[in-house]
Amino acid sequence: MKLLPVPLPAADAPVRSSRDMRMVATGMLLAMAALFLIARATTHVHPAIGFVQAFAEAAMVGGLADWFAVTALFRHPLGLPIPHTAIIPRNKDRIGDTLALFLRDNFLTPAVVARRMQRLDVAGATGRFLASPSGGDGRLREGASRLAADMLEALDQERLGGMVKGAIAQRLRGVNLSPLIGQAIEAAMRDGRHAPVMDGIIHWADRTLEANDHLIRQMVHDRAGKILRWTGLDENLSNAIIDGLRRLLAEMAADPGHSLRLKAEEGMTKLAQDLQFDAGMQERVSRIRDEIVDNPAMQRWIDGLWEQARSGLLRAIRDPGKAMAGRLGEALQQLGGTLQENARLRLLINRFVRRAAVGATAAYGDSIVTLVSETVRGWDAGTVTSRLEGAVGRDLQYIRINGTLVGGLVGLAIHCVDTFF
Repeated sequence: MKLLPVPLPAADAPVRSSRDMRMVATGMLLAMAALFLIARATTHVHPAIGFVQAFAEAAMVGGLADWFAVTALFRHPLGLPIPHTAIIPRNKDRIGDTLALFLRDNFLTPAVVARRMQRLDVAGATGRFLASPSGGDGRLREGASRLAADMLEALDQERLGGMVKGAIAQRLRGVNLSPLIGQAIEAAMRDGRHAPVMDGIIHWADRTLEANDHLIRQMVHDRAGKILRWTGLDENLSNAIIDGLRRLLAEMAADPGHSLRLKAEEGMTKLAQDLQFDAGMQERVSRIRDEIVDNPAMQRWIDGLWEQARSGLLRAIRDPGKAMAGRLGEALQQLGGTLQENARLRLLINRFVRRAAVGATAAYGDSIVTLVSETVRGWDAGTVTSRLEGAVGRDLQYIRINGTLVGGLVGLAIHCVDTFF
């Protein structure tokens, strides 16, 4: 038998449910008021109507009291500025601070995280999923994928993107490029890998000379005297200069031990040493690095990098089946099998995950707490009220309903005592 997927509730379902229950509670209160008026008008018809009147009267009082109490949490009843009403809008900053402190004291402490992570086998669960990604409850996988995608899309993209791009730029600025470049040049020269680069530079210079020899001829012609131009010796001088340069480049290309090539290699060796050990050179490279990072073109490249990464992550989250297909899927399945079979690897990964979680909590726990507090402070009173009322409004309306019924029963009990005793 094929199970049909269970549709997820709409985002405004709690609000609609709270609104429906509010109508039920208000309707019950109005019904008690109407019942009280009818019973009061017909109490002379039969003595039993007195019990109905007592029940309706007490239910109406109980319903009104609970209506006032529930309404006073979120707004002023009937718009009247009664003291100690509209409690949540007036105290939203204190609510945010209290919520942040609750998170810090009960969830975001290294000791609590370490204790929770000690019970989790993250590597084993990951291995089982990777080894058999098609197993398990498909609805659970789809729901988790949809939830993760919605959470990623719901985040403030400008703030999140700014954080990611800022972290990338900061990491680029933190890289000391000078020693890396120097070591790369030194290693290339030690292994002879610089020779093709040198040959390429010589060939490029030869082609450039051939394509721009007219510039040399024009320069010699302009600087030659009238006698040289009149006798045509300026042309001979230009040809001699160009032929000499071409011959020099040909000799450098054919002879790896040419004196100019050796001079160039000496310069490259000195450059590699300066890049690694000269503070002035390293400072100049750092300035160039920072200028490149601050360049608008580089910033646009980082923006595009973040957008591509976010789009790719969203595509993978929305369609986990494709992410686990192909050679990548086969490699991930092999990794999952290894995680299931190798207990030592699982232990190492779980220990790493636990330490990473504890370290992240210690490093960023206060920042997360501050973010929660500042986010709630940044909300306007209407936003706080609507979100809290949407979350707990249904239960609060049940309080009104129960208050109406309980009040009616208490009134009925008191009337019975007065009548029979």
